Order: sequence, then structure tokens, then C-alpha cells
Amino acid sequence: MNARNLPSPTLASATTTTLAALALAGCASLSSVTSEVSSFGEWPAGRAPGTYAFERLPSQQQRAAEADALEAAARPALEKAGFKPAAEGAPPDVTVQVGARTTRTDYGPWHDPLWWNGGFGYWRRGPWIGPSWSMSVYASPPRYDREVALLIRDRASGKPLFEARATNEAGTSPSAAVTRAMFEAAMLDFPKTGLNPRRINVPLAS
Repeated sequence: MNARNLPSPTLASATTTTLAALALAGCASLSSVTSEVSSFGEWPAGRAPGTYAFERLPSQQQRAAEADALEAAARPALEKAGFKPAAEGAPPDVTVQVGARTTRTDYGPWHDPLWWNGGFGYWRRGPWIGPSWSMSVYASPPRYDREVALLIRDRASGKPLFEARATNEAGTSPSAAVTRAMFEAAMLDFPKTGLNPRRINVPLAS
């Protein structure tokens, strides 16, 4: 039987390069985002969406740039659902709180019980025959768990009227386009609440 040897440094380097290229190709080919959506609340029957203004938590006020980006991602979904931004200085019909989180998980080869590909064989050199082990290792790309949340309150009474969340798990890093698509998924059925959770696919804008 032929000997099976450990992969050379050149082969390992080539494998790493190939994995990186595949990851980049996956990012480039992403054309839609599928999210698990849950929505809650009792939007008053017959009430139009009306005007809105964002409301920031104290912690969000301390990170104005992040809050600006998050609100910009949520704005198209709100306006697609029929809401309009309140005119400057005018009281809105509703206030909107938005939030988002991303958790990255890095998987090492030891996370998978089948992480190694090994084998047992024999080597032959001249008249001598002996046992030989081989093993190769692969590393999985990181996974990103993402969630966006949105809460709409009646401005006059402060009563929560509608809450929606969208979660997504993928191998691509977060981006503004993905966050926008997740907010769109969260608001897609407004004012209905629908089955929780439910899968909604949103194409990414080209």
C-alpha cells in the first residue's frame, strides 16, 4: 500500500488560501437575506401608520454615530410600511426604538468530532514494511448571529403598539445592506403579527 503522509506546509498554505477565496466568493454572491421573524402587539384596527420619530435609549445617546447608522437602516422598512418622518418641531404620532446585535462565533477544528481526516496504512522502503498514520485538518469559517429589534409606541400614551424582531445566522460579516434587509423582514407583515417565528426572505438591493 502507498504511504500516506502529513500535508506539506505548501499544501496547507494553498488550502488556507482556497478557503479564504471561497469565503470572499460567498460574500460577493449574496443576493438575499433570510430571517426568522417574530412580531407582537395590537395595532388599533383602522389606524393609519402616521408619522414617526426615533427615540434613543440613554446608552444609544452615548453612541450617536452607531445610533444614526441603525436608524438609517430601519428607516426604509418603516416608510415602506406606510410611516412618514415627522416634520421638524412637530410631535410624531408614534415613537420608534430600534436595536441590533451581532455575535461572532469562531469554530476551530476541535468543535467537530470529525474535524480530522486520518488513516492507517503501510509504507514500504526496500524490503521493509511499517505502519503509517496520516491526518489533515480544516478550519471552519466564523458564523455570525444577527438580530434586529423594533418597538413602536403611541406617542401620546406611551403604550407599546407593535414589536418585531428578525434573526439571521450566516457566514458573512454584518453590513448595512443586510441590516436593512432584516428590518424590512421584521416590518413586512405590519400591522399583522403572523405566525411566530416565520421565515422571510428579502432580496438585497443591487
